[in-house]
Amino acid sequence: MQVFNGIPELEAAVGSHLGYSEWHTVTQEQVNQFADATGDHQWIHIDAEKAAAGPFGTTIAHGFLTLSLVPMLASEVYRVEGVKMGVNYGADRLRFPSPVPVGSRVRAGVELTGVTPSSLGFQVATRVTVEREGGDKPSCVVDMLSVVVP
Repeated sequence: MQVFNGIPELEAAVGSHLGYSEWHTVTQEQVNQFADATGDHQWIHIDAEKAAAGPFGTTIAHGFLTLSLVPMLASEVYRVEGVKMGVNYGADRLRFPSPVPVGSRVRAGVELTGVTPSSLGFQVATRVTVEREGGDKPSCVVDMLSVVVP
């Protein structure tokens, strides 16, 4: 866990890899709950029997479920002290290069790519790469944008 004491310390770290989160297991219950919350009940996510004969050999997490883990995973990598708050602003680029089979363990690596002034404070840009344990390609790569209010 990298802890930055204020924006100047964060700015000084631009261009560096901040580290990795812990490993987290993606469960079928989690996938089912995400399907219920979003209305995306495609068989590749929730029907274990049909998915076993499908292209991935098992059920897989929704891509957007994997993306939704990013704030939690990134919070294990770094934080900024001495600020009022931080909020998600959006994403500039998002890809899902490989699936996350249910039961897989995933973690996130975070690279700090920019800190720029914004109307509310500072926009923080990170490249977050979610990898699956034993996978040969990342499961999600996203350029995330946050706003930190000093």
